[in-house]
Amino acid sequence: MPKQRTMAKKQKFYVVWEGTETGVFTSWDACKRAISGYSGAKYKSFENKAQAEYAFEGVYEEYVGQDTRDSGLSSEKLNKIGQPNLNAIAVDAACSGNPGLMEYQGVDVKTKETLFKMGPFEESTNNVGEFLALVHAAAMMKKNQDPRPIYSDSETAISWVRKKKCNTKLPRTNKNFESFALVDRAEKWLKENIISNPIVKWETKAWGEIPADFGRK
Repeated sequence: MPKQRTMAKKQKFYVVWEGTETGVFTSWDACKRAISGYSGAKYKSFENKAQAEYAFEGVYEEYVGQDTRDSGLSSEKLNKIGQPNLNAIAVDAACSGNPGLMEYQGVDVKTKETLFKMGPFEESTNNVGEFLALVHAAAMMKKNQDPRPIYSDSETAISWVRKKKCNTKLPRTNKNFESFALVDRAEKWLKENIISNPIVKWETKAWGEIPADFGRK
């Protein structure tokens, strides 16, 4: 009778924010030793090292209840992606409905400080918000002579910014005149300025939700 193959148990990584020892641990036994006897220990498991190391730079409260299951990416792919640059800012948008009420914001990746927040704007879309957030960040950083990279999880918005055109199919109405006024201003700024900051795609599958996420998924 052929022997049954046993599936190798996939390694997990454990972050301990508060315990007798803190850091990223590669086994449950090591994590357990770091929290044993510590009242109110704060810890959580992650499926890959990049996620764990990024999470350790933040605070436990950001990850309570968050799904940290396997991204489906191979170890080779995760190693190739690497870790996010913490010395950066991240932008994101949220929209209730499509179209609907839209808002966008920019956040310091390392400190999680909100650098700007705009909206809500009526009868707009998430893609429009992502585009406006990127241009807002680029303009702000140019004004402040801040060379840090800008993260966005929207390939569409990144493409629009590079083409200097918001290619939305959303029709203009009396309700969304405010967001379209910002779009017109953003396109004008793009044509008159050169963005020197790197605009980088946020790898959600490897790193989890972008720090600027509104948490409404």
